[in-house]
Amino acid sequence: MSTTIVTDSTAYLPEGFAERHGIRVVPLHVAVDGRSKLDGVDFGPAELAAALGEHRRVTTSRPTPGELAEVYRSVLAEGAEAIVSVHLSRELSGTWEAARLAAEEVDPTRVRVVDSRATGMGLGFAALAACAADGDGAFAEEAAAAAASRVKMFFCVETLDHLRRGGRIGAAAALVGTALAVKPILHVDDGRIVPLEKVRTLSRAIGRLVDLAASAAGSGPVGLAVHHLAAPERAAELATLLDERVPGSTGCLISEVGAVIGAHTGPGVLGVVVLPGGVS
Repeated sequence: MSTTIVTDSTAYLPEGFAERHGIRVVPLHVAVDGRSKLDGVDFGPAELAAALGEHRRVTTSRPTPGELAEVYRSVLAEGAEAIVSVHLSRELSGTWEAARLAAEEVDPTRVRVVDSRATGMGLGFAALAACAADGDGAFAEEAAAAAASRVKMFFCVETLDHLRRGGRIGAAAALVGTALAVKPILHVDDGRIVPLEKVRTLSRAIGRLVDLAASAAGSGPVGLAVHHLAAPERAAELATLLDERVPGSTGCLISEVGAVIGAHTGPGVLGVVVLPGGVS
């Protein structure tokens, strides 16, 4: 059975991956001082970093059910017999709900929707696992869900203010982090962004990201990815340390995040995504 995988722009797959694997990417919406843009289409990481540096207001929102339904109909009209639509955590966005409504409208027997309980390459690895599943839509859905259940995500930010303003973390936690001038390390736990540790310097934060990733990876094959915003040198350093520390890695992917993640984390964010077992 011919199955097409659909995901959203918060997967932040490395350049060329979506095309190579035949994945359809639906952009989320971005508004800069009220002017509408599309994440990854006409508003990318460079534009985001510039807007945040100028203290412009950047907000994000989900694609509409109608936009997703239009994509599903187009994919089916092109010859796909089934669609597996994998999206960022419903705890972080209404995108999963929009996809569910669109699937009901188009054909719920042919369009299956998966909540990755993650974002970034946590979502990206789940979509790639669905692509690697050689079978019908049900098998691809199962592969995506299985990969999503194994993903671990850790990241550090320069400040918690962006997460606080976006409602992704409580004001009390943000205030403590700012008052102590620490580098917060956070992780994604059951689809939510949760503080994990506090360290005093960036170098210690990078070291802890490596430690946490190595522990999560185990001794077998593993998928690794590093995310950043406007910090390419730090991202490259982190990726090199991970490849040296994690024996099961076949090469750490590096991808810069766009507006939907970056607007809530701010420039300088560094993240590590770990998929024990890799994409099979």
